[in-house]
Amino acid sequence: MDLVPLNVAKKYRFVPFELKENKLSLAMIDPLDLQTIDFIERKTGYKVVPYITTEKTIEKVLEEQKGKELGEEITAALQEITETTLKIEESGGEITDATLRDAPIARIVSMILETAVKIGASDVHIEPGEDGSRLRYRVDGILEEKRKLPKEMHDSVIARIKILASMKIDEKRVPQDGRFKVQVGKSETDLRISTLPTIYGEKVVIRLLKEEGTVFSFRDLGMRGSTLKRFEEASLKPNGMLLVTGPTGSGKTVTLASALSKLNTVRVNIVTLEDPVEIRVPGVNQVQVNPQAGLDFADGLRSFLRQDPNIIMVGEIRDGDTAELAVHAALTGHLVLSTLHTNSAAGALPRLLDMGVENFLLASTVNAILAQRLVRKICVDCKEEYEPPEEVQESVKKIVDEISENKALLARDPEISKIIKTVNGKDKLTLWHGKGCPKCGNSGYRGRLGIYELLYMTEEISRLILENAPSSKIHEMAVKLGMLTLLQDGYLRIVEGITTLEEVLRVAK
Repeated sequence: MDLVPLNVAKKYRFVPFELKENKLSLAMIDPLDLQTIDFIERKTGYKVVPYITTEKTIEKVLEEQKGKELGEEITAALQEITETTLKIEESGGEITDATLRDAPIARIVSMILETAVKIGASDVHIEPGEDGSRLRYRVDGILEEKRKLPKEMHDSVIARIKILASMKIDEKRVPQDGRFKVQVGKSETDLRISTLPTIYGEKVVIRLLKEEGTVFSFRDLGMRGSTLKRFEEASLKPNGMLLVTGPTGSGKTVTLASALSKLNTVRVNIVTLEDPVEIRVPGVNQVQVNPQAGLDFADGLRSFLRQDPNIIMVGEIRDGDTAELAVHAALTGHLVLSTLHTNSAAGALPRLLDMGVENFLLASTVNAILAQRLVRKICVDCKEEYEPPEEVQESVKKIVDEISENKALLARDPEISKIIKTVNGKDKLTLWHGKGCPKCGNSGYRGRLGIYELLYMTEEISRLILENAPSSKIHEMAVKLGMLTLLQDGYLRIVEGITTLEEVLRVAK
Protein backbone atom coordinates (compact mmCIF):
# COMPACT_ATOMS: atom_id res chain seq x y z
CA MET A 1 0.00 0.00 0.00
CA ASP A 2 3.04 2.30 0.13
CA LEU A 3 2.79 2.96 -3.63
CA VAL A 4 -0.87 4.03 -3.62
CA PRO A 5 -2.68 6.22 -1.05
CA LEU A 6 -5.42 4.47 0.92
CA ASN A 7 -8.10 6.92 -0.25
CA VAL A 8 -7.26 6.14 -3.91
CA ALA A 9 -7.49 2.39 -3.27
CA LYS A 10 -10.86 2.88 -1.56
CA LYS A 11 -12.21 5.06 -4.37
CA TYR A 12 -11.26 2.68 -7.19
CA ARG A 13 -11.85 -0.55 -5.18
CA PHE A 14 -8.51 -2.35 -5.50
CA VAL A 15 -5.63 -3.59 -3.34
CA PRO A 16 -1.99 -3.73 -4.52
CA PHE A 17 -0.35 -6.85 -3.09
CA GLU A 18 2.94 -7.48 -4.92
CA LEU A 19 5.64 -5.56 -6.82
CA LYS A 20 7.98 -7.81 -8.77
CA GLU A 21 10.15 -7.11 -11.84
CA ASN A 22 8.52 -3.69 -12.34
CA LYS A 23 5.05 -5.28 -12.36
CA LEU A 24 2.44 -4.26 -9.80
CA SER A 25 -0.14 -6.94 -8.95
CA LEU A 26 -3.60 -5.56 -8.17
CA ALA A 27 -6.54 -7.41 -6.61
CA MET A 28 -9.63 -5.90 -8.25
CA ILE A 29 -13.38 -6.46 -8.29
CA ASP A 30 -13.36 -5.82 -12.05
CA PRO A 31 -10.01 -6.80 -13.67
CA LEU A 32 -11.34 -5.49 -17.01
CA ASP A 33 -11.58 -1.92 -15.68
CA LEU A 34 -9.03 -0.53 -18.14
CA GLN A 35 -9.57 3.07 -17.03
CA THR A 36 -8.47 2.30 -13.44
CA ILE A 37 -5.57 0.14 -14.63
CA ASP A 38 -4.34 2.95 -16.91
CA PHE A 39 -4.67 5.47 -14.06
CA ILE A 40 -2.60 3.34 -11.65
CA GLU A 41 0.07 2.65 -14.29
CA ARG A 42 0.47 6.39 -14.89
CA LYS A 43 0.46 7.17 -11.15
CA THR A 44 3.01 4.51 -10.12
CA GLY A 45 5.05 4.06 -13.29
CA TYR A 46 4.66 0.27 -13.11
CA LYS A 47 2.90 -2.21 -15.39
CA VAL A 48 -0.30 -3.43 -13.70
CA VAL A 49 -1.18 -7.14 -13.55
CA PRO A 50 -4.87 -7.39 -12.51
CA TYR A 51 -6.34 -10.26 -10.46
CA ILE A 52 -10.02 -10.77 -9.66
CA THR A 53 -11.33 -10.86 -6.08
CA THR A 54 -14.58 -10.25 -4.20
CA GLU A 55 -15.84 -6.94 -2.84
CA LYS A 56 -15.87 -8.42 0.69
CA THR A 57 -12.16 -9.20 0.46
CA ILE A 58 -11.37 -5.68 -0.75
CA GLU A 59 -13.44 -4.20 2.11
CA LYS A 60 -11.70 -6.36 4.71
CA VAL A 61 -8.17 -5.51 3.56
CA LEU A 62 -8.88 -1.78 3.28
CA GLU A 63 -10.46 -1.73 6.75
CA GLU A 64 -7.37 -3.43 8.22
CA GLN A 65 -5.15 -0.97 6.37
CA LYS A 66 -7.03 1.99 7.85
CA GLY A 67 -6.16 0.77 11.35
CA LYS A 68 -2.52 0.30 10.35
CA GLU A 69 -2.41 3.86 9.01
CA LEU A 70 -3.26 5.31 12.42
CA GLY A 71 -0.73 2.95 13.99
CA GLU A 72 1.94 4.15 11.56
CA GLU A 73 1.17 7.77 12.45
CA ILE A 74 1.62 6.94 16.13
CA THR A 75 4.92 5.18 15.42
CA ALA A 76 6.14 8.14 13.38
CA ALA A 77 5.10 10.51 16.14
CA LEU A 78 6.94 8.45 18.73
CA GLN A 79 10.14 8.74 16.70
CA GLU A 80 9.76 12.52 16.89
CA ILE A 81 8.52 12.64 20.48
CA THR A 82 12.04 13.08 21.84
CA GLU A 83 12.43 16.27 19.83
CA THR A 84 9.04 17.47 21.11
CA THR A 85 10.08 16.72 24.71
CA LEU A 86 13.28 18.72 24.22
CA LYS A 87 11.27 21.68 22.92
CA ILE A 88 9.02 21.50 25.98
CA GLU A 89 12.02 21.40 28.32
CA GLU A 90 13.62 24.35 26.52
CA SER A 91 10.42 26.38 26.98
CA GLY A 92 10.51 25.87 30.76
CA GLY A 93 8.41 22.72 30.86
CA GLU A 94 5.38 24.25 29.13
CA ILE A 95 3.69 22.75 26.09
CA THR A 96 3.56 25.63 23.62
CA ASP A 97 1.13 26.20 20.75
CA ALA A 98 4.02 25.98 18.28
CA THR A 99 5.00 22.58 19.66
CA LEU A 100 1.45 21.29 19.35
CA ARG A 101 1.22 22.39 15.74
CA ASP A 102 4.13 20.05 14.97
CA ALA A 103 3.12 17.54 12.33
CA PRO A 104 3.01 14.23 14.28
CA ILE A 105 0.67 15.25 17.10
CA ALA A 106 -1.54 17.35 14.80
CA ARG A 107 -1.81 14.42 12.35
CA ILE A 108 -2.75 11.98 15.10
CA VAL A 109 -5.50 14.24 16.47
CA SER A 110 -6.81 14.79 12.92
CA MET A 111 -6.88 11.04 12.25
CA ILE A 112 -8.63 10.30 15.57
CA LEU A 113 -11.37 12.79 14.67
CA GLU A 114 -11.57 11.75 11.02
CA THR A 115 -11.95 8.10 12.01
CA ALA A 116 -14.73 9.05 14.45
CA VAL A 117 -16.68 10.84 11.71
CA LYS A 118 -16.17 8.08 9.13
CA ILE A 119 -17.30 5.21 11.39
CA GLY A 120 -20.30 7.19 12.64
CA ALA A 121 -19.16 7.46 16.26
CA SER A 122 -21.22 9.58 18.64
CA ASP A 123 -18.40 9.96 21.17
CA VAL A 124 -14.62 9.55 21.42
CA HIS A 125 -12.96 8.69 24.75
CA ILE A 126 -9.23 9.28 25.34
CA GLU A 127 -8.52 7.77 28.74
CA PRO A 128 -5.14 7.83 30.52
CA GLY A 129 -3.93 4.77 32.39
CA GLU A 130 -0.83 3.59 34.21
CA ASP A 131 0.84 2.20 31.08
CA GLY A 132 -0.67 4.43 28.39
CA SER A 133 -3.99 5.73 27.12
CA ARG A 134 -6.80 3.86 25.46
CA LEU A 135 -8.74 5.27 22.54
CA ARG A 136 -12.40 4.25 22.45
CA TYR A 137 -15.25 5.11 20.08
CA ARG A 138 -18.95 4.82 20.86
CA VAL A 139 -20.64 3.38 17.77
CA ASP A 140 -24.34 2.43 17.75
CA GLY A 141 -24.41 3.01 21.51
CA ILE A 142 -21.52 0.62 22.31
CA LEU A 143 -18.01 1.68 23.37
CA GLU A 144 -15.28 -0.09 21.41
CA GLU A 145 -11.56 0.13 22.07
CA LYS A 146 -9.68 0.86 18.85
CA ARG A 147 -6.10 1.11 20.07
CA LYS A 148 -3.69 2.17 22.78
CA LEU A 149 -1.78 5.44 22.74
CA PRO A 150 1.71 5.52 24.27
CA LYS A 151 1.97 7.20 27.66
CA GLU A 152 4.51 9.75 26.35
CA MET A 153 2.00 11.00 23.82
CA HIS A 154 -1.06 11.53 26.03
CA ASP A 155 -0.39 15.05 27.35
CA SER A 156 0.48 16.39 23.89
CA VAL A 157 -2.65 14.90 22.30
CA ILE A 158 -4.89 16.29 25.06
CA ALA A 159 -3.20 19.71 24.90
CA ARG A 160 -3.68 19.82 21.12
CA ILE A 161 -7.40 19.11 21.52
CA LYS A 162 -7.69 21.74 24.27
CA ILE A 163 -6.07 24.38 22.05
CA LEU A 164 -8.49 23.57 19.21
CA ALA A 165 -11.38 23.90 21.68
CA SER A 166 -10.08 27.24 23.10
CA MET A 167 -9.55 25.71 26.55
CA LYS A 168 -6.78 26.47 29.07
CA ILE A 169 -4.00 23.97 28.40
CA ASP A 170 -2.22 24.73 31.68
CA GLU A 171 -5.36 24.05 33.78
CA LYS A 172 -5.43 20.33 34.56
CA ARG A 173 -6.93 20.30 38.06
CA VAL A 174 -10.59 21.01 37.23
CA PRO A 175 -12.99 19.85 34.49
CA GLN A 176 -13.32 22.07 31.43
CA ASP A 177 -15.72 22.29 28.50
CA GLY A 178 -15.03 23.53 24.99
CA ARG A 179 -16.05 23.11 21.39
CA PHE A 180 -14.80 23.39 17.82
CA LYS A 181 -15.76 22.22 14.34
CA VAL A 182 -14.11 19.75 12.01
CA GLN A 183 -14.75 19.17 8.33
CA VAL A 184 -14.39 15.70 6.81
CA GLY A 185 -15.22 15.61 3.12
CA LYS A 186 -18.22 17.87 2.56
CA SER A 187 -19.78 17.42 6.01
CA GLU A 188 -19.05 19.66 8.98
CA THR A 189 -19.26 18.24 12.48
CA ASP A 190 -19.60 20.20 15.72
CA LEU A 191 -17.42 18.76 18.50
CA ARG A 192 -18.17 19.24 22.20
CA ILE A 193 -15.12 18.64 24.40
CA SER A 194 -15.21 17.68 28.07
CA THR A 195 -12.09 17.12 30.21
CA LEU A 196 -11.89 15.39 33.57
CA PRO A 197 -8.82 15.20 35.87
CA THR A 198 -8.09 11.58 36.85
CA ILE A 199 -5.27 10.07 38.91
CA TYR A 200 -3.35 9.27 35.70
CA GLY A 201 -3.97 12.58 33.91
CA GLU A 202 -6.74 14.31 32.01
CA LYS A 203 -9.45 12.24 30.37
CA VAL A 204 -11.17 13.74 27.33
CA VAL A 205 -14.58 12.89 25.89
CA ILE A 206 -15.48 14.32 22.49
CA ARG A 207 -19.17 14.39 21.53
CA LEU A 208 -19.81 14.59 17.77
CA LEU A 209 -22.84 16.56 16.59
CA LYS A 210 -23.57 16.78 12.87
CA GLU A 211 -24.15 20.38 11.76
CA GLU A 212 -27.27 19.32 9.86
CA GLY A 213 -28.76 16.46 11.86
CA THR A 214 -30.82 13.88 10.01
CA VAL A 215 -34.57 14.04 10.60
CA PHE A 216 -36.43 10.79 9.96
CA SER A 217 -40.04 9.80 9.51
CA PHE A 218 -41.55 8.13 12.59
CA ARG A 219 -41.71 4.83 10.71
CA ASP A 220 -38.03 5.06 9.79
CA LEU A 221 -37.27 5.50 13.50
CA GLY A 222 -39.04 2.22 14.23
CA MET A 223 -42.57 3.28 15.20
CA ARG A 224 -45.45 1.37 13.67
CA GLY A 225 -49.02 0.24 14.10
CA SER A 226 -51.09 1.77 16.89
CA THR A 227 -47.98 3.26 18.56
CA LEU A 228 -47.27 5.29 15.42
CA LYS A 229 -50.92 6.25 14.88
CA ARG A 230 -51.48 7.42 18.45
CA PHE A 231 -48.15 9.25 18.69
CA GLU A 232 -49.07 11.20 15.56
CA GLU A 233 -52.53 11.92 17.01
CA ALA A 234 -50.98 13.23 20.25
CA SER A 235 -48.50 15.42 18.35
CA LEU A 236 -51.23 16.97 16.19
CA LYS A 237 -53.34 18.18 19.12
CA PRO A 238 -53.37 22.00 19.44
CA ASN A 239 -52.34 21.92 23.11
CA GLY A 240 -51.23 19.66 25.93
CA MET A 241 -47.97 17.85 26.73
CA LEU A 242 -46.22 15.16 24.71
CA LEU A 243 -43.37 13.57 26.66
CA VAL A 244 -40.59 11.25 25.50
CA THR A 245 -38.74 9.24 28.16
CA GLY A 246 -35.66 7.06 28.29
CA PRO A 247 -32.03 7.07 29.42
CA THR A 248 -29.28 9.16 27.83
CA GLY A 249 -28.53 7.93 24.32
CA SER A 250 -31.94 6.35 23.71
CA GLY A 251 -32.80 8.61 20.75
CA LYS A 252 -35.20 11.03 22.45
CA THR A 253 -33.73 14.10 20.71
CA VAL A 254 -34.10 12.54 17.25
CA THR A 255 -37.72 11.63 17.99
CA LEU A 256 -38.56 15.18 19.08
CA ALA A 257 -36.68 16.72 16.13
CA SER A 258 -38.62 14.46 13.75
CA ALA A 259 -41.88 15.51 15.42
CA LEU A 260 -40.98 19.20 15.07
CA SER A 261 -40.06 18.71 11.42
CA LYS A 262 -43.46 17.15 10.76
CA LEU A 263 -45.31 19.90 12.68
CA ASN A 264 -43.34 22.76 11.11
CA THR A 265 -45.51 24.76 8.69
CA VAL A 266 -45.81 28.46 7.84
CA ARG A 267 -48.93 28.63 10.03
CA VAL A 268 -47.20 27.79 13.33
CA ASN A 269 -44.47 29.39 15.44
CA ILE A 270 -42.18 26.79 17.01
CA VAL A 271 -39.55 27.63 19.64
CA THR A 272 -37.16 25.19 21.32
CA LEU A 273 -34.86 25.40 24.34
CA GLU A 274 -32.09 22.80 24.25
CA ASP A 275 -28.83 21.87 25.98
CA PRO A 276 -27.18 21.69 23.51
CA VAL A 277 -28.87 22.12 20.12
CA GLU A 278 -27.97 18.75 18.58
CA ILE A 279 -30.15 18.67 15.47
CA ARG A 280 -30.93 21.78 13.47
CA VAL A 281 -34.46 21.90 12.09
CA PRO A 282 -34.98 24.52 9.34
CA GLY A 283 -37.75 27.00 10.11
CA VAL A 284 -37.71 26.30 13.86
CA ASN A 285 -36.48 28.93 16.37
CA GLN A 286 -33.91 26.94 18.34
CA VAL A 287 -32.31 28.39 21.47
CA GLN A 288 -29.42 26.93 23.46
CA VAL A 289 -29.44 27.29 27.25
CA ASN A 290 -26.61 29.32 28.74
CA PRO A 291 -26.68 29.14 32.57
CA GLN A 292 -23.58 31.34 32.86
CA ALA A 293 -25.50 34.13 31.14
CA GLY A 294 -28.62 33.47 33.23
CA LEU A 295 -30.54 31.52 30.58
CA ASP A 296 -31.70 28.18 32.00
CA PHE A 297 -34.73 26.08 31.09
CA ALA A 298 -37.09 27.88 33.49
CA ASP A 299 -36.02 31.41 32.45
CA GLY A 300 -36.13 30.46 28.79
CA LEU A 301 -39.67 29.11 29.13
CA ARG A 302 -40.85 32.35 30.75
CA SER A 303 -39.43 34.30 27.81
CA PHE A 304 -40.93 31.91 25.26
CA LEU A 305 -44.47 32.59 26.47
CA ARG A 306 -44.01 36.21 25.35
CA GLN A 307 -42.91 35.10 21.85
CA ASP A 308 -46.40 34.11 20.62
CA PRO A 309 -45.54 30.40 20.23
CA ASN A 310 -47.87 27.63 19.06
CA ILE A 311 -45.46 24.83 19.88
CA ILE A 312 -42.73 24.78 22.55
CA MET A 313 -40.05 22.13 22.85
CA VAL A 314 -38.04 21.95 26.09
CA GLY A 315 -34.99 19.70 25.83
CA GLU A 316 -35.51 18.21 29.28
CA ILE A 317 -37.70 18.80 32.35
CA ARG A 318 -35.12 18.75 35.14
CA ASP A 319 -36.73 20.58 38.06
CA GLY A 320 -39.98 21.76 39.58
CA ASP A 321 -39.84 25.26 38.10
CA THR A 322 -39.46 23.93 34.55
CA ALA A 323 -42.18 21.31 35.11
CA GLU A 324 -44.61 23.93 36.48
CA LEU A 325 -43.97 26.33 33.60
CA ALA A 326 -44.32 23.53 31.00
CA VAL A 327 -47.68 22.48 32.46
CA HIS A 328 -48.82 26.13 32.59
CA ALA A 329 -47.90 26.55 28.90
CA ALA A 330 -49.83 23.39 27.99
CA LEU A 331 -52.87 24.64 29.92
CA THR A 332 -52.86 28.00 28.16
CA GLY A 333 -53.21 26.71 24.61
CA HIS A 334 -49.69 25.60 23.66
CA LEU A 335 -48.43 22.19 22.57
CA VAL A 336 -45.41 21.37 24.75
CA LEU A 337 -42.90 18.65 23.84
CA SER A 338 -40.21 17.56 26.28
CA THR A 339 -38.19 14.65 27.68
CA LEU A 340 -37.70 12.96 31.04
CA HIS A 341 -35.24 10.36 32.29
CA THR A 342 -37.51 7.50 33.38
CA ASN A 343 -37.43 3.79 32.60
CA SER A 344 -41.03 3.45 31.47
CA ALA A 345 -43.83 5.59 30.11
CA ALA A 346 -45.90 5.27 33.29
CA GLY A 347 -42.82 6.14 35.37
CA ALA A 348 -42.91 9.71 34.03
CA LEU A 349 -46.06 10.48 36.03
CA PRO A 350 -44.66 9.96 39.57
CA ARG A 351 -41.51 11.81 38.48
CA LEU A 352 -43.59 14.89 37.63
CA LEU A 353 -45.60 14.51 40.84
CA ASP A 354 -42.31 14.44 42.79
CA MET A 355 -41.39 17.73 41.09
CA GLY A 356 -44.51 19.32 42.57
CA VAL A 357 -46.98 19.11 39.67
CA GLU A 358 -50.53 18.49 40.94
CA ASN A 359 -52.18 15.24 39.82
CA PHE A 360 -55.27 17.00 38.40
CA LEU A 361 -52.98 19.14 36.20
CA LEU A 362 -51.22 16.03 34.84
CA ALA A 363 -54.53 14.32 34.13
CA SER A 364 -55.73 17.30 32.10
CA THR A 365 -52.54 18.30 30.24
CA VAL A 366 -50.64 15.12 29.26
CA ASN A 367 -51.59 13.88 25.78
CA ALA A 368 -49.25 10.89 25.68
CA ILE A 369 -45.93 9.59 27.03
CA LEU A 370 -43.56 7.68 24.77
CA ALA A 371 -40.83 5.51 26.32
CA GLN A 372 -38.09 4.36 23.98
CA ARG A 373 -34.76 2.57 23.62
CA LEU A 374 -32.39 2.00 20.70
CA VAL A 375 -31.36 -1.52 19.69
CA ARG A 376 -28.62 -2.38 17.23
CA LYS A 377 -29.83 -3.94 13.98
CA ILE A 378 -28.37 -7.17 12.64
CA CYS A 379 -25.96 -6.45 9.78
CA VAL A 380 -27.76 -7.29 6.52
CA ASP A 381 -24.50 -8.33 4.84
CA CYS A 382 -23.61 -11.10 7.30
CA LYS A 383 -27.06 -12.00 8.63
CA GLU A 384 -27.68 -15.72 9.09
CA GLU A 385 -30.49 -17.88 10.42
CA TYR A 386 -30.08 -20.24 13.37
CA GLU A 387 -32.17 -22.43 15.63
CA PRO A 388 -32.03 -21.01 19.18
CA PRO A 389 -31.62 -23.20 22.28
CA GLU A 390 -34.75 -24.37 24.09
CA GLU A 391 -34.57 -21.78 26.90
CA VAL A 392 -34.45 -18.95 24.34
CA GLN A 393 -37.41 -20.43 22.45
CA GLU A 394 -39.38 -20.58 25.71
CA SER A 395 -38.49 -16.96 26.53
CA VAL A 396 -39.64 -15.75 23.11
CA LYS A 397 -42.80 -17.89 23.20
CA LYS A 398 -43.73 -16.47 26.61
CA ILE A 399 -43.65 -12.86 25.35
CA VAL A 400 -45.42 -13.77 22.08
CA ASP A 401 -48.18 -15.46 24.12
CA GLU A 402 -48.52 -12.29 26.25
CA ILE A 403 -49.08 -10.24 23.10
CA SER A 404 -51.48 -12.87 21.69
CA GLU A 405 -53.63 -12.53 24.83
CA ASN A 406 -53.89 -8.73 24.54
CA LYS A 407 -57.15 -8.62 22.60
CA ALA A 408 -57.42 -4.83 22.78
CA LEU A 409 -54.00 -4.45 21.13
CA LEU A 410 -54.61 -7.00 18.36
CA ALA A 411 -58.06 -5.59 17.59
CA ARG A 412 -56.61 -2.10 17.12
CA ASP A 413 -53.31 -3.06 15.51
CA PRO A 414 -53.54 -5.28 12.38
CA GLU A 415 -49.79 -4.87 11.76
CA ILE A 416 -48.88 -6.48 15.10
CA SER A 417 -51.68 -9.04 14.72
CA LYS A 418 -50.20 -10.19 11.40
CA ILE A 419 -46.73 -10.70 12.93
CA ILE A 420 -48.19 -12.75 15.81
CA LYS A 421 -50.17 -14.97 13.40
CA THR A 422 -47.02 -15.60 11.34
CA VAL A 423 -44.99 -16.58 14.42
CA ASN A 424 -47.74 -18.80 15.86
CA GLY A 425 -48.14 -20.50 12.47
CA LYS A 426 -44.55 -21.77 12.45
CA ASP A 427 -43.72 -25.30 13.61
CA LYS A 428 -40.19 -24.30 14.63
CA LEU A 429 -38.86 -20.95 15.83
CA THR A 430 -35.84 -19.65 13.94
CA LEU A 431 -33.95 -16.48 14.81
CA TRP A 432 -31.13 -14.50 13.19
CA HIS A 433 -27.76 -13.05 14.11
CA GLY A 434 -24.80 -11.48 12.32
CA LYS A 435 -21.65 -13.57 12.01
CA GLY A 436 -19.49 -10.46 11.50
CA CYS A 437 -18.02 -8.92 8.35
CA PRO A 438 -15.88 -5.90 7.31
CA LYS A 439 -18.97 -3.73 6.72
CA CYS A 440 -20.07 -4.03 10.36
CA GLY A 441 -16.56 -4.07 11.83
CA ASN A 442 -17.07 -7.79 12.60
CA SER A 443 -19.62 -6.90 15.28
CA GLY A 444 -22.60 -8.51 13.54
CA TYR A 445 -24.58 -5.28 13.92
CA ARG A 446 -24.99 -2.18 11.75
CA GLY A 447 -27.33 0.72 12.45
CA ARG A 448 -29.97 1.14 15.14
CA LEU A 449 -33.75 1.12 15.45
CA GLY A 450 -36.13 2.29 18.16
CA ILE A 451 -38.38 0.11 20.29
CA TYR A 452 -41.28 1.88 22.00
CA GLU A 453 -44.19 1.87 24.41
CA LEU A 454 -46.80 4.63 24.23
CA LEU A 455 -49.03 5.50 27.16
CA TYR A 456 -51.96 7.37 25.61
CA MET A 457 -54.10 9.46 27.95
CA THR A 458 -57.61 8.03 28.29
CA GLU A 459 -60.43 8.45 30.81
CA GLU A 460 -59.30 5.31 32.63
CA ILE A 461 -55.68 6.52 32.91
CA SER A 462 -56.80 10.02 34.00
CA ARG A 463 -58.97 8.48 36.73
CA LEU A 464 -56.01 6.48 38.09
CA ILE A 465 -53.82 9.61 38.14
CA LEU A 466 -56.50 11.51 40.10
CA GLU A 467 -56.66 8.58 42.54
CA ASN A 468 -52.85 8.79 43.03
CA ALA A 469 -52.48 5.20 41.82
CA PRO A 470 -48.90 3.84 41.65
CA SER A 471 -47.18 3.73 38.26
CA SER A 472 -47.45 -0.08 38.22
CA LYS A 473 -51.27 0.17 38.28
CA ILE A 474 -51.21 2.80 35.52
CA HIS A 475 -48.91 0.56 33.44
CA GLU A 476 -51.26 -2.42 33.92
CA MET A 477 -54.26 -0.37 32.83
CA ALA A 478 -52.41 0.93 29.75
CA VAL A 479 -51.54 -2.65 28.73
CA LYS A 480 -55.14 -3.74 29.32
CA LEU A 481 -56.25 -0.91 27.01
CA GLY A 482 -53.91 -2.11 24.26
CA MET A 483 -50.43 -0.70 24.97
CA LEU A 484 -47.50 -2.65 23.51
CA THR A 485 -44.65 -2.59 26.06
CA LEU A 486 -40.99 -1.85 25.34
CA LEU A 487 -40.00 -5.46 25.96
CA GLN A 488 -42.80 -6.80 23.76
CA ASP A 489 -41.89 -4.44 20.91
CA GLY A 490 -38.28 -5.60 21.23
CA TYR A 491 -39.26 -9.29 21.08
CA LEU A 492 -41.30 -8.65 17.94
CA ARG A 493 -38.18 -7.18 16.35
CA ILE A 494 -36.34 -10.36 17.35
CA VAL A 495 -38.80 -12.72 15.64
CA GLU A 496 -38.81 -10.45 12.57
CA GLY A 497 -35.04 -10.88 12.27
CA ILE A 498 -34.25 -7.19 12.89
CA THR A 499 -32.27 -7.56 16.12
CA THR A 500 -31.17 -10.16 18.67
CA LEU A 501 -32.36 -11.27 22.09
CA GLU A 502 -29.08 -10.05 23.63
CA GLU A 503 -29.67 -6.54 22.29
CA VAL A 504 -33.24 -6.29 23.55
CA LEU A 505 -32.31 -7.55 27.02
CA ARG A 506 -29.36 -5.14 27.10
CA VAL A 507 -31.57 -2.07 26.75
CA ALA A 508 -35.04 -3.09 27.94
CA LYS A 509 -34.70 -5.61 30.77
